[in-house]
Amino acid sequence: MAVGGDRPGSAGDAGSPLAQRLNYLFANMHPPGAPYTNGHVAEEISNGAEYGEVGLTEQYLSMLRNGKRANPSPDVLRALAKFFAVPVGYLMGDLSDSQAERVEEEVRFLVAMRDQRVRAIALRSVGLPPEVQDSLTTIISQFRQQMNLPSDPPGAGGEERP
Repeated sequence: MAVGGDRPGSAGDAGSPLAQRLNYLFANMHPPGAPYTNGHVAEEISNGAEYGEVGLTEQYLSMLRNGKRANPSPDVLRALAKFFAVPVGYLMGDLSDSQAERVEEEVRFLVAMRDQRVRAIALRSVGLPPEVQDSLTTIISQFRQQMNLPSDPPGAGGEERP
């Protein structure tokens, strides 16, 4: 599985911002293996008390994802946000571009952490002095360059994590 997955607004996504964001979450926010289906998400939300008694059908979710419906109730948006563990403002379009990018950065991080090898590398670096962590980052960048990959994975932004 490619780390980072599809980006909102990429070719093939439905045109509405909600559809783009839902498709991004479907493509990226799932357990290892296959992405969720519309039917699975609709059933989980409709049958889960934690989603607030929201009734959601597979067909309606499909229409949201393909842009045929773009104005769901706030309850449906809250349930979808809770299911995918993102702020409801991300789906409502209430976040600034930088805030939405931060949500997507966290999604990319979670996707990367699904890979057991990536997780092992990250966990083994915990507790090492910062200069050693910087050296490891340099070594990984050199390997990426030798393999004709960008020095940072897509969406990494080169930002430091606290």
